[in-house]
Amino acid sequence: MTALWVSHVKVTDPDRYAEYVKRATVAIADHGGVFLARGGYYLQKEGPDRPRNVVVRFPSIAAANDCYESKAYQEALSFANGASERELSIFEEIT
Repeated sequence: MTALWVSHVKVTDPDRYAEYVKRATVAIADHGGVFLARGGYYLQKEGPDRPRNVVVRFPSIAAANDCYESKAYQEALSFANGASERELSIFEEIT
């Protein structure tokens, strides 16, 4: 079953966060992730406003989790830490 990785982000340091984006893009692709939404127009209806919203489809929840736990993604994440406020969830997609 495919899985979705959903992240809501408020960027506080655009230069540092840009390095995260560059590195995370590679790590995500290396684990079979495909971006379905990445930034762009949105309507905030509930909860904290996080103007950057990202949805990635992975082949499985295991692949999504393996990506998150990978050395490459954790190195990328080090650039997001301190440069953003984030929430990230991984869940199975209904088929």
